[in-house]
Amino acid sequence: MRIIVLNCGSSSIKYQLFEMTTKEVLAKGVVEKIGLHGSFIKNERNDGDKLLLEGDIYDHQSGIEYVLGILTSIKHGSITNFEEIDAVGHRIVHGGEKFNSSALITDEVIRMMEQCIDLAPLHNPPNLKGIFAMQALLPNVPQVGVFDTAFHQTMPDFAYMYAIPFPLYKKYAIRRYGFHGTSHRYVSQRGAEIIGTDIKSLKIITCHLGNGASVAAIKDGVSVDTSMGLTPVEGLIMGTRSGDLDLGVLTYLMMKEELDINTANTLINKHSGMLGITGVSSDMREIMNAAENGNERAKLGLNMYHYRIRKYIGSYAAAMGGLDMLIFTGGIGENSDYTRAEVVKDLQFLGIDFDFEKNEGVRGEEMILTKDSSRVKVLVIPTNEELIIAEDTMNCLDDIRAQGGYKIDY
Repeated sequence: MRIIVLNCGSSSIKYQLFEMTTKEVLAKGVVEKIGLHGSFIKNERNDGDKLLLEGDIYDHQSGIEYVLGILTSIKHGSITNFEEIDAVGHRIVHGGEKFNSSALITDEVIRMMEQCIDLAPLHNPPNLKGIFAMQALLPNVPQVGVFDTAFHQTMPDFAYMYAIPFPLYKKYAIRRYGFHGTSHRYVSQRGAEIIGTDIKSLKIITCHLGNGASVAAIKDGVSVDTSMGLTPVEGLIMGTRSGDLDLGVLTYLMMKEELDINTANTLINKHSGMLGITGVSSDMREIMNAAENGNERAKLGLNMYHYRIRKYIGSYAAAMGGLDMLIFTGGIGENSDYTRAEVVKDLQFLGIDFDFEKNEGVRGEEMILTKDSSRVKVLVIPTNEELIIAEDTMNCLDDIRAQGGYKIDY
């Protein structure tokens, strides 16, 4: 079975083509600057063949059409024709309370996704554009939506509720949803496999650290809490997002600076976080370089960043009544030995005996970073959200077929 996985952003499309019998990535790539000047596509085949295609790409459908053309081309292709694509898996950011698992895309599912647009106005519309494009280009190929929020639907009500008037929750579904669900799910499952222990007996904290960042508490294989909330702005300090913030600060600034709601939203999402603190960049590498060169605001930003992560780890260990495994993933978590060392250096009381020498230089590879004597294992695991999406797509269609529903031969 061959599945193409799409992750559609407002002006980009990331894609991977999987052969599911071996879980091999036949090709992967990205479409950038859709509808903007300087559009391009990068494609890489599993044998190392690379292609850069530059030119005007006006919308998501034309971008996906170019991708399909590359995948079936004689020189750079990985398949001979569209009929070799058995299914399409889509990353969908927000499923609200409507989706607690992946779902076959139908008219009803699309309608329910459209009802979630208010919860993710920057993400769900381009996700839908990818679905509509595939409906036009491959109308007979089944599509499955895999929701970032679905993994966290197992949280208990006392963890996901906010202390606002209850009727407002009922009216607008205002609650904690959490994001990066496919990433937290993948690395927690993979971590259990690495240490050879049933995930249903483990208490795991996963740290997805990138430009967007979140922490999840995973007990007995299910999410019981996570740092992002109704939107991705809550929780950890991120590249440009503030993370946890006293609401009074926002209303105070709106009053003092005479900010409207859109400007205030931009302030906490685009101009805060590490960029706002340091004034240097939202890129952690540039911030670290500035700190090494004596920039005091960069040093402050890093101290705040690591402190916030430690606070969440401590609180989630308390919430679960213990900890067996701590996992780092995401662009920063996978590649920054400095960040990992700074986060765990004061966590010995949890039972972590960290091997700082082993941690040095580890970038983008699976590894246990604690000493054999450590009661709590600390791991770095590169995330693989696309594989989770492909597997969910296949499993969803298998379940439907087993029930005598959607007909698909592969």
